[in-house]
This record gives sequence, structure tokens and C-alpha cells, in this order.
Amino acid sequence: MILSVEDLHFAYGQHLILKDISLSVGRQEMVMILGPNGSGKTTLLRCLNGINRPQKGTIHLEKKDMLHMSGRDIARRIGYVPQSCEKVRLTAFDAILLGRRPYVGWRLAESDIKKVDAIIHTLGLDDLALRYLDEMSGGELQKVTIARALVQEPQILLLDEPISSLDVRNQIEIMETLKHIIQGHGLSAVMSIHDLTMALRYGDRFIFMKKGEIRYVLGKKEISPSVIADIYDIDVDIEFIHGTPVIIPAW
Repeated sequence: MILSVEDLHFAYGQHLILKDISLSVGRQEMVMILGPNGSGKTTLLRCLNGINRPQKGTIHLEKKDMLHMSGRDIARRIGYVPQSCEKVRLTAFDAILLGRRPYVGWRLAESDIKKVDAIIHTLGLDDLALRYLDEMSGGELQKVTIARALVQEPQILLLDEPISSLDVRNQIEIMETLKHIIQGHGLSAVMSIHDLTMALRYGDRFIFMKKGEIRYVLGKKEISPSVIADIYDIDVDIEFIHGTPVIIPAW
């Protein structure tokens, strides 16, 4: 296991957001975090990235205690893709280059430039490199954000609803890109996502959350209509198409 969490609790003041969270992530595994709005998915990712500090529990990355790591050490190991990225007056190249800061601060070397060039080429962003973020579409901006996380050379990617505001074509492009990156670079990924169809197509394991707790941790073939009903309060059927489960409303 590359990442393990035990008995994690997190609260804002007296308001408990996460309770008794325990999970693990294997190498080259894509773990999907599913659940309704307000179930704690984003807060969990922010705890795993060190942005939020839990009041109780442990987080270990390759058996190292993350709660005692510096922000720079965490950023060298974990790449974080937030739900949205600001459209600032910055070129895609410069935005991606910021991903090298955990290693070099502001003292960039030729090797850092080459790493950015390599990521841009790998993701097919050559035509975007000199364009400004505030001129990009949502799909283009999301690809740049992923590239910035990858140039950190992380061991694991945390992605917060990376396809939520994209059209179907861009959703598929992003998910296919992530699949190939994980397979090609030997990474692991934890992704919060609302689209159950996309989650079931691309995920390896599925964590279902509700009201700040993990209700189920399941493989693809273990997901049942009763699980979906319990989490989302909706009746569904599940059909398998080319080996992938597809959620269909039962009305």
C-alpha cells in the first residue's frame, strides 16, 4: 500500500465533518470517492493533501507519517488537482512550471524546463503552452492543472471532481489521459467524482461516503442497487455493458 489512513476525524469548530475514516490505496490503483454533496469528499482529499489537519487519526504515505511532514515534502509526493483553477493572466507553460517549486523554490534550472516540456508533450498540450489561462476553455484549463500536478513527480494524485464542469468529450479525454498516466508512470490516484458511469468505467476500487463516514469500500462487481439506494436515496438498476456496470434509474 502506498497510502493508508486510520481512524481519521476532522471538524470545523464543533461541526464534525469526517468521522472514523479508514482507507488504503495500492500502487497503480485508481480509487474513486463517491457520495452525495456534503458527504465529506473534498474535505477528505484536503486532509490527505495536508491542507486540512485532522484532529484525530493517522495518515501514512509509504509508511511515513504525513502529519509530521513539511508542506514541501508532501508536495514532492502528492499532486493535487482542485475542483477549479483560477483563470489568471499566466501562460500554461509558466503555470505548469510552478509545479517544480517543491524541489527548487524559485531557482529554476534547465532540467526543470525540460521536465515541463516533457509533460506538455506527453499530454499533447504543445498548442496551449504559450496561451494564457484566462483564454482557455474548462477542459484546456483542467489539462494544464493536471500537468502542473504531474510535473511535481508525485507518487499519488488527488483529484477533486476533475470532470464536473466539462462536456462529455472533454470528460472522456481527461479520464483517458489519467488512465494512461497512471499506467505509464506507475502512479496511484484518489478521485472524488459525481458521475457514477465514469467512475465505474475507470475506477479500480470505490469508496462510498455519506454524512462524513465511509459506508462501503467495494470492487466494481460488488456494487449493487441496494448500495446506490443507501448512499443516494434513489432506486436504480445495474446493467453490465462490455463488462462495465452502468447505473440506470429504476422508473
